[in-house]
Amino acid sequence: MTTTLKTLRNVVLASALAAAASGCGFHLRGSSGNYTLPFNALYVAMPESSPLAIDLKRNIRANGHTAVAARAADADGVIEVITDPEKTRSKSILSLNSNGRVREYLLTYNIVFRVADKAGNELLAPTQITLGRPIEFKEDQLLAKEQEEALLYKDMQTDLVQQMMRRMAAIKPGTPAPAPTPSGVLPGVLGTPDATGSGSGMPAAPVIR
Repeated sequence: MTTTLKTLRNVVLASALAAAASGCGFHLRGSSGNYTLPFNALYVAMPESSPLAIDLKRNIRANGHTAVAARAADADGVIEVITDPEKTRSKSILSLNSNGRVREYLLTYNIVFRVADKAGNELLAPTQITLGRPIEFKEDQLLAKEQEEALLYKDMQTDLVQQMMRRMAAIKPGTPAPAPTPSGVLPGVLGTPDATGSGSGMPAAPVIR
């Protein structure tokens, strides 16, 4: 196993252990945050059919104070995801067995989003959130692993929406947007300044296309 793969495996396993200790294992987590957003109405500038948009809108409505606007002109805040939709999810090799075959993969969910008012003034500078989950590979359980992979991506989406909500709750309309910062590290989460791991002190995983 190369040094890069060993380092990645250790980071992810440490995160997974922290998640298990807090009672957050493989099972999906529900919305755990109750954030008060400083907006009367928010417009989500994403396709209506996007699973992320659907989840985000549900969380916004659940906060009880902020409505989801049908048009940007009717909102006092606009949420825009500026990541290429084709690059939000990736799958990379995390570890190999003694025969050099894949033993574990690392699933990654990465987005960059910003919040502006309807006039285009930035309220939250482009902010990157990168989440990761390890998944064991077994050739004799391909269907089960495909289902587990889908659930893990859903789990990451739930975490991602909670992080977005927390950041939006900290916005103070009328004040300059702070400089963008990388995602904080949560149980089972990899926080990196960019998708390649540059500047994070953690080597990037080889991405499987």
